[in-house]
Amino acid sequence: MMASVDDYIRAQPKEALERLERLRQTIKKAAPDAEELMSYGMPAFKLGRILVYYSAWKTHAGLYFASATVLDVFRKELSSYETTKGTIRFPIDKPLPIGLITKIVKYRVKENLAVKNKESAG
Repeated sequence: MMASVDDYIRAQPKEALERLERLRQTIKKAAPDAEELMSYGMPAFKLGRILVYYSAWKTHAGLYFASATVLDVFRKELSSYETTKGTIRFPIDKPLPIGLITKIVKYRVKENLAVKNKESAG
């Protein structure tokens, strides 16, 4: 198991390093108050609860989330990407959609804050 996000990124194949770092910086910028950590063996960002996990593979970069609504809300913008229930795969041969990733992360921040506010009111 990796000790830190930096260790995880350094351990990846050279071709994945740049994509991972771009994902990492994009998520940090979209959620500056989020805590960075390793969870389930992957880098993640947490704000109260997990916002997103991310990783890079041989053929794609992955963005993972525990949200039932992300795919519905962003369905049109995600139509050219492979998706499953809690995953978006960005092919390695295409540029990362930084604007879309930013919107998804900001949406997840709003979701997490809404849950947090509901819990503290409740």
